[in-house]
This record gives sequence, structure tokens and C-alpha cells, in this order.
Amino acid sequence: MKSQLIFGLYRRVTALVGPLSPALLGYRRRRGKEDATRLGERMGQSTRARPAGSLAWVHGASVGESLALLPLIELLVRRGLSVLVTTGTVTSAVILESRLPPGAFHQFVPLDVPKFVKRFLDHWTPDLVLIAESELWPNIFNQVDERGIPLVLVNARLSSRSFERWKTFPAAISALLSRIDLCLAQTPEDALRLRTLGAPRVHVTGNLKYDAPAPPVDAAALAELIASIGGRPLWLAASTHEGEEEIAAAVHRKLVRRFPTLLTIIAPRHARRGAAISRLLAAEGLAHVLRSSGDPIALGTSIYVADTMGEMGLFYRLASIVFVGKSLVGRGGQNPIEPAKLGSAILHGPYVGNFKDVYTTLDGSNGALLIPDTETLEAALQLLLSDVSLMRKMARLAGEAVAQLGGATTHIMQAIEPYLLQMQLERR
Repeated sequence: MKSQLIFGLYRRVTALVGPLSPALLGYRRRRGKEDATRLGERMGQSTRARPAGSLAWVHGASVGESLALLPLIELLVRRGLSVLVTTGTVTSAVILESRLPPGAFHQFVPLDVPKFVKRFLDHWTPDLVLIAESELWPNIFNQVDERGIPLVLVNARLSSRSFERWKTFPAAISALLSRIDLCLAQTPEDALRLRTLGAPRVHVTGNLKYDAPAPPVDAAALAELIASIGGRPLWLAASTHEGEEEIAAAVHRKLVRRFPTLLTIIAPRHARRGAAISRLLAAEGLAHVLRSSGDPIALGTSIYVADTMGEMGLFYRLASIVFVGKSLVGRGGQNPIEPAKLGSAILHGPYVGNFKDVYTTLDGSNGALLIPDTETLEAALQLLLSDVSLMRKMARLAGEAVAQLGGATTHIMQAIEPYLLQMQLERR
């Protein structure tokens, strides 16, 4: 009864958001967080017709979650399903546009407003819903459940902080998780937390991110950058957040005394921050180029700011040493799997709680190194830039460590096989 009251209140409150949604989406659009040409999708509208036959709806919140789903999407398409892929960010939409296989297509997920969700489900009528990680949306879950559509939580995770928070609302979270038909968790710890909170049929299948393919590259763009860089030593500060660009600049200043032709590449997590980073570097008197400007790397360029979307495969292939950001500023870290797969030695700060398992594995294999502060980052880079054999060994160990952690896609496909067979029977 208590959970019904909570969900009833949630439905009423979110229903009130409906009339305010155009203003809310307009505000987000002005901040670069919505695609102006596709705002209708956030309200459950679509200009695309539903394809005939069976359709699976696969949802991932943003870039990392959606890219991890690619191997699973590929296998679903091979089984003859059309696959509707939803995300909630502009960046993920741009990247997926070039990476989804034929038979899969992208839409923005509707806001969790009852009438938007109804409009979305009425149009797409999915036969199977796969929601990634920890996207728990009450209106979506309720309406999917009411329609009798199987709902599977894949690559499911629940942090210890979220677990403790949800424990204060046991009836609500139990009622929400009870809408799930099957819960496929990343780790035993995730499985235990989800089971404790009320998720039914919980199994551990591993982390899809280990199976995700390495990001693609434009061969011509890679060749052009290699030619412009020549034999200069370089390192990449990837997925940086505010505060870490200053660190990269400070480290560059010190390293250039030992390596006069050093090139530092900074790839911010959010490409729109390129202009702000440029102002920072200009104030420091550092010669730099923004990739978005189209200007080439010259011999006098000290720092190259990779402020474009969808090109990390290019920069990971250029750099044999990668510092993975969001880890020196206490915000949980970023995913190191892609640079490890592409042959880079990994450096990272101490704040990697969002990716604890993979960093533990990489550190334990000597494929990655924990850098507690700016001084240690400088020392580690100096060592690796001076010792190419050590750098190559570290990169090889990183790649081997990540390769051993794969297999989640196969386990998930095995777990959802009964749903796929049922869909095949219904098509006959």
C-alpha cells in the first residue's frame, strides 16, 4: 500500500511536468544538452515508422552505457530483430549514428512523464525491453509491466551509495524492481545489492564494457596526424574534467625541459569545453591548437586540444601513454577499457570508484599505474617516455588484462534466449 502511494504521487508529479516540458527542453537545448531538431522524441514523438516484425528496445543512459551495448545489439540484429536504441544525451546520439549496425536505429528516450511514455510505447510496441545498468524509471517500468512486455535489466549495477539510499525506501524500490522479469548483474556485489532490494531472478553475467569493440578511426585523419606529429614524443590526457587540464598543462611545462619537442594532447570529456580550455592555455602562455578549428599541428604547437566528438579512437591510436581523467579531481573516474584495448599504458588518479573492478585488474596486472598527485604523474610520464620497452610492456599487459575479462555478451544472450525463442514462435 505504501509503495502504491509513493508511485501514485510520482505519477501525479511527473504528469505535471508534461506542460512544462517544452520550456525545460528549450533550456537544455540552449545549454547544448538537447538536439533542437529532435525535441519531439523527448516527448515520445517520432517521425520514423516502426519496422515490421519483432522489435527489441535497448536503452543506455549515455555514451559509455550505449557503446557497451553494441556487441549485444549486433547479435540481436543477427537474430532477425529490429533494435530500437535509446539514450538521453546528444553526444551518444552523434557517436551511435556511425556505429549502429544495419537493422538498429537511435531515438532519444522520452522523459519519464506518463503521457510521453505512453505515446512512445504506443508507437514502437516493443516485444522485449533491455535496460542497461542502473536506469530505474518508474513510469517506464510500470507501463512496460502493464503491457506485459518482458523487461530485462542488463549489465546491471548498483553502487554502495545508491544501495544505502534505496534502503531507506524499501517498499518503493522493491515495488519498482518487481517489474523486472530478469536482472543480469555485472558483479556478485551488484547482484547481492539488487537481490536484497527486491529484484527477482538475479544472475551475474559480467560487464559488457569489456566486450565493446575498440572505437573506430578515420584512416586518413590518423595518417594526417601521424605525419604532422612526426617523431615527437607525446602523451594523452583523456576524458579530462575541470581542474585536470591545469594539471596537464603544469606537467607539460615540467616535462618539456627534458623532452623539448613533447606534444601533450588533451581530450576533454565534454567537447564543448574546448574554448574554455583554450583560454586557460593562452593565459599560461602555452602554444596550442583546437582540433575543432581545423588548424594543423605545427612544430611549435605544445598542446593539441581534441575538442571534437566521436574521435577518441583516433587519439588512443596516436598515444602509447594515456592518463584517464576524472580521477584526480575526486569524481569517480572514466572508463580505461578503450585505451587498454588499443595498446596504451594507463595512468590514473585515485578517484576511480565508478570503475573500481577494471582499475583493480589493470593495476594488479601492471598494465596501469595509480597516480596520487601531479608530481607522481610527472615522474611516471618521464619514466615511460624515457623507457620505450617499459611503456610497451605496460601497454601489452593492459590489453591482455582487459581481454581476459570479456564474455558478458555471450552470457547475456544465453540468459535472454527464452525470450528470443518466444518471439520467434509468435512470429510464425
